[in-house]
Amino acid sequence: MDGLLAEVAAKRKAIESDPVPRQTKYMRRGDLERLREEQERKAKEEREAAKEKERKDKEAAENAKKLKAPSRSATNSPHPDSLMRDSASPLPDSAFNISNEETIRRLRSKGQPIRLFGESDKDRRLRLRALELIEEKGHDRQAGQNDFKKALEDVENVERELKSKSSKGKKKGDAEQDGGVLDLELVKTDPDKLYPIIYYALKRVLKEWEEAMDERPEHVKRSTQGKLAAATQVQSAEYLKPLFKTLRSRTLPSDMLARIAEIVHHMQKRQYQRANDSYLRLSIGNAPWPIGVTMVGIHERSAREKISSDQVAHVLNDEVSRKYIQSLKRLLTFSQTKYPPEDVSQLMG
Repeated sequence: MDGLLAEVAAKRKAIESDPVPRQTKYMRRGDLERLREEQERKAKEEREAAKEKERKDKEAAENAKKLKAPSRSATNSPHPDSLMRDSASPLPDSAFNISNEETIRRLRSKGQPIRLFGESDKDRRLRLRALELIEEKGHDRQAGQNDFKKALEDVENVERELKSKSSKGKKKGDAEQDGGVLDLELVKTDPDKLYPIIYYALKRVLKEWEEAMDERPEHVKRSTQGKLAAATQVQSAEYLKPLFKTLRSRTLPSDMLARIAEIVHHMQKRQYQRANDSYLRLSIGNAPWPIGVTMVGIHERSAREKISSDQVAHVLNDEVSRKYIQSLKRLLTFSQTKYPPEDVSQLMG
């Protein structure tokens, strides 16, 4: 027994004194988790190092490209090839065949260099053409600016003009005092007399609207809603100019003249509901098919009889007609606000 204990002690001492651990075919779960975490950490470090290297390489390439790029951006001169591709219909080279002296003169007038590095005479002419196309597009965009925004920007100037006019006093002898309500019988008996009556009646309402905008308190004028209301009045006055021009020249179509006469007549009598009905007949008509279905099967004649001249939707004619017809409705709204009817049922919706 003592011999066996001595042997076990000797083996234990030998194992403890051995510096090299023995290899086993089993591993504890904690050792496996530590090994996996170590591998994941090394893989993450490698990915981050690769991304950092890629970013540095990209920055170096961009810096090298900037150093090699010509000084075209410093002169604000566009590349002729790209601009000619962007243009909708570039002219061929033969259509822009000008002399070198003329090319130099035009480039200098635009504040551009007369020649870029490595640029041929043909490239210089193309660059000049591209610059001229850009200027043409800029002028087109300015011409197509929103007129309501323009009217909103001109509100301050209009208010100053109105103040100067009011300080001088109202002029006498204006023709707005045409005396009485428009007679609708003139539509059938003497349509030519309607032109001056309608002209001065609409002018009077428009002038009253302008004065009402000027008589508002200062804090109302400076508010956002006040500025929008003033801009709407200025825009409506601008839109009504073609109508006034047509009334002066007495060239308004007979059906439109009759509808506008009805609008003015009912507006003067404060029958705004009836005036609104006349406005709807003027703007969208009352045809069964406003956009024009004239033949339905074998009933061709019957369908044609349903579409007459007073059922045409004039708001669909053109943009000018749409604008002054819309401004007529704005005049109706203002007149209803300033001169409310005695009968509440005559109010527009």
